[in-house]
Formats: sequence, structure tokens, C-alpha cells
Amino acid sequence: MSSVRQPHHDENVVWHKHNIDKQYRSDSKQQKPCVLWFTGLSGSGKSTVAGALENALAELGAHTYLLDGDNVRHGLCRDLGFSDEDRKENIRRVGEVAKLMTDAGLIVLSAFISPFRAERQLVRDLLPEGEFIEVFVDTPLEVCEQRDPKGLYQKARAGEIPAFTGISSPYEAPENAEIRLQTATGSIDEQVEQCLAELLKRGIIKRG
Repeated sequence: MSSVRQPHHDENVVWHKHNIDKQYRSDSKQQKPCVLWFTGLSGSGKSTVAGALENALAELGAHTYLLDGDNVRHGLCRDLGFSDEDRKENIRRVGEVAKLMTDAGLIVLSAFISPFRAERQLVRDLLPEGEFIEVFVDTPLEVCEQRDPKGLYQKARAGEIPAFTGISSPYEAPENAEIRLQTATGSIDEQVEQCLAELLKRGIIKRG
């Protein structure tokens, strides 16, 4: 049974527009808000690259926040399991949080397996055109299994973890990601520079 709650809408609940808006917050931070959505298999390097990129952005004076899949499961989504429906709800919640953070003028880095294209499209649709940047951490399954930093693939192969992405549950790779990183061949520094180059090209950040 899925633990996902059905959305509840009340006609008496309306969105309140405040005087200090997204444009003001963005201008004050001298950056354009966006969501960098890192997707890939477990062990692909999503969190590692996202963390290194956040460090690089901090050095440039950017205002950021990193949302990590495991960390979110400890609080915001602790009531969810790993069924397809719960995974979808997990991503929906994260998407809504990321949207609020962009409203605060932040550059949001989100590191989630998010295996289904429909989930990722759901988050893209929450944001204005150009604010969702999909980062495909394109690491082959065999490389992820060799790394297996948490021992999850070994457990999945032994049948101890049901519906594990890449083994017993599918991963739908992005078809048109804005950024594609190949962590099996390039260095972390190269991958960070690739992301920074895209952000500079889009005018999201400026080098000092």
C-alpha cells in the first residue's frame, strides 16, 4: 500500500503575493535562480559532483542550497517508502521545496536518482522556462556497481533490497539533458567546470 496522501485543495486558501518578490531577492544576490537537477544511478556521483559544484559556486559568491536524496528522506519525506507512487511523491515534494527556494533567489542543486522521466518533467513544469537544468550523471551501471559506496548493489543482487533502480527497477535516462557528465572518464574538476560554463552561458552567475 502506498503512503502517498491525495492532494487537498481548499478554495479559501489563496497564494499571497508579498512586496519583496523573486526579482528583488535575485537582484540582491546578483544571480538568476535556477534548479540544477542531478539525476543518475546510485553510485553515479550525483552528490559528489553537486557538492563540489556548490563549493565552487560559494567561492564565486553565489547563494546556493543543496538538496540531497538521503538527507531529505530523514525529514521531509521520512513517511515515504520506495514504491513507484512513493518515489513520485518524494520528487513532487522536493520539486515544490526547490520552487520555493528559487523564489528566494537561490541556485538549488538537487541530487536524486529520480529514475522516471515523468517525475523529472513534473519538476520542470513547476518552474519558469529556463530555470530547470537537468544534469545527467551518465555513469554505466557496471561502474556504479564497482564503486557501490553503500553496499546497496550487493544487497540488491542478493534480493535483500526490492525495487532497486538499475537492478530490479528501471532507470529512464534523460533524452535531452541540458548537461551530461561522464564521471567514469572525466575528473571532478572537469565536471564542475562543465557545469559552471553552462551557468555562465545562461547568465545565472558571473565570474568576478
